[in-house]
Amino acid sequence: MTNVLSRIMSFIVILAALTSASASAGVNEDRAEVRAATQKVLSTLYQAQPSARRVVEGAAAHAVFSNFGMKIFFAGGGGGNGIAVSHKTKKEIFMKMLEVQAGLGLGVKKFGVIFVFENEAPFNKFIESGWEFGGQATAAAKYGDKGAAYQGAVSVAPGVWMYQVTEDGLAFELTAKGTKYYKNDKLN
Repeated sequence: MTNVLSRIMSFIVILAALTSASASAGVNEDRAEVRAATQKVLSTLYQAQPSARRVVEGAAAHAVFSNFGMKIFFAGGGGGNGIAVSHKTKKEIFMKMLEVQAGLGLGVKKFGVIFVFENEAPFNKFIESGWEFGGQATAAAKYGDKGAAYQGAVSVAPGVWMYQVTEDGLAFELTAKGTKYYKNDKLN
């Protein structure tokens, strides 16, 4: 068991190094890359689910992440970058994401995650404390009378909805296994 944990930790370190921006690239270039990647995620969402544009734009805040992950035999993980935006202040907060998985598998995936915050309280908690998901974040895609508005999203916390997209469009399985979201001190 210790050997497996050691391999997982080594894998995480390698993934963190791969997802970090090059040391020679300037902060402005890094920010521009994150903005472009998150804009691509939003465009993919809006193309797959046109009603999501009204949901995102009408919310108190949103956060968008572009992620890359892989799983090799017993260890897996991923990393990514994103931007959280309060619609009240219009301030961008650059963030990071780290995902850890255990279990048998083999594969590579590129995906995007969009969080929609109905009010400022959960958004502020997300920004200041970061979030950790353990297990699989699954919930009904319909919550009371909001189901039609949030079609294709799942409720992951009170007042917080999540969309997940792949390059092919809206993902059918929405997961957040062993995932941590936190501020990117380098870009803020």
